[in-house]
Amino acid sequence: MRSLDRNVVNWRKSSYSNQDGGECIEVSDDFGALIPVRDSKNPLGPVLAFGAPGWASFVSAVKDGALGA
Repeated sequence: MRSLDRNVVNWRKSSYSNQDGGECIEVSDDFGALIPVRDSKNPLGPVLAFGAPGWASFVSAVKDGALGA
């Protein structure tokens, strides 16, 4: 993935994130085939990038409860 300018990326918090400020991730839909993901508590920390098909499979598994508690 090319260098990511954090000032121009539109981040959104996951609807599955903990509402009390813990266990939060943010994702961006700005890159099409790649989905950048970061820890919302550490916005200047590392960003992981996943391929769109793999990310979609992960999201489906979370929604279906397939990953456990």
